[in-house]
Amino acid sequence: MHFLITAGGTREYIDPVRFISNASSGIMGYALALTAIKGGHKVTLVSTSDLQPPIGVDFVGVDSAAEMFAAVKKFFAKCDCLIMAAAVADYTPVKKSKIKIKKSKRDLTIRLKPTIDILKWAGTHKKKNQFVVGFALEDKELRKRAEKKLKDKNLDMIIANSTDAIGAAKATAHIKKANSGWIKVENTTKNRIAKKIIALSESIFQVK
Repeated sequence: MHFLITAGGTREYIDPVRFISNASSGIMGYALALTAIKGGHKVTLVSTSDLQPPIGVDFVGVDSAAEMFAAVKKFFAKCDCLIMAAAVADYTPVKKSKIKIKKSKRDLTIRLKPTIDILKWAGTHKKKNQFVVGFALEDKELRKRAEKKLKDKNLDMIIANSTDAIGAAKATAHIKKANSGWIKVENTTKNRIAKKIIALSESIFQVK
């Protein structure tokens, strides 16, 4: 199989030195890439993270949501499975200052605009022999919201977890394939969660 995996939190620049981002470490995406490589699969990893990429992956470094979308579009047609583990910003500045914004005593207002929904784009453009896996980080109604995302974005599988998973050594993942029940992987390492996700992805591929 050829996996296309995204990782890390995007950086939406306000000026040449400042950006809006999130607390995503990229660890989950890298664990998925390592697990897939060890399983004998081909992996293209699109990442914003400063972590060392696993040996054997085709690495593509990006910063912003726009750059990540461009990379996903470039490699999507050649992959069997896209796993969007990255925490892509929902908004980006309408205008980036070409020079560093100087501090003043006045309030600073930054206008934001929505970024492209990469996951929805992939769910819309996937071919019959391709499948798309998404993540949902929720602070309440975790399974309900994740299941809605699964359906609305035409995904084949979704992994839901709470905000407690951010930066944590261990986490609990709720996994659901389309037309199947929920699987709970409780309080374990992200490497073990990655192994479960890759195994379930392999099972989807066999059906496709």
